Amino acid sequence: MTEIDAKIDALVPAWLTLPDIAEMLDVEVTRVRQLVKEGQLIAVRRGENRALHVPAAFIDGSEQKVVKGLTGTLTLLRDDGFTDEEMIEWLFTPDDSLPGTPAQALSENRGTEVKRRAQALAV
Repeated sequence: MTEIDAKIDALVPAWLTLPDIAEMLDVEVTRVRQLVKEGQLIAVRRGENRALHVPAAFIDGSEQKVVKGLTGTLTLLRDDGFTDEEMIEWLFTPDDSLPGTPAQALSENRGTEVKRRAQALAV
């Protein structure tokens, strides 16, 4: 878990704290911490109290789960040598070929396109 710089922080439109996510997913906060530890979510320290936050786009509130395709995409990016901060930057930087951001594409169930681009980064 890392502290995020202002440039990348500004790319993410909304953030959730771990207790917020626990409430949305109807699980204990310890389970959300486990998701972060296992690499299924990325949490960064931000704000005055340096609390852990996760980009809101990573949670599908209507389905009460992590956005489909996110975990696999994070694994691909980690395998490519990306840090947590770099993964957030990549996921929230607009890509004209998608269109939109990779995070938007994941939330719109276009994970195959996002994973294809993540795999291409390794080449």
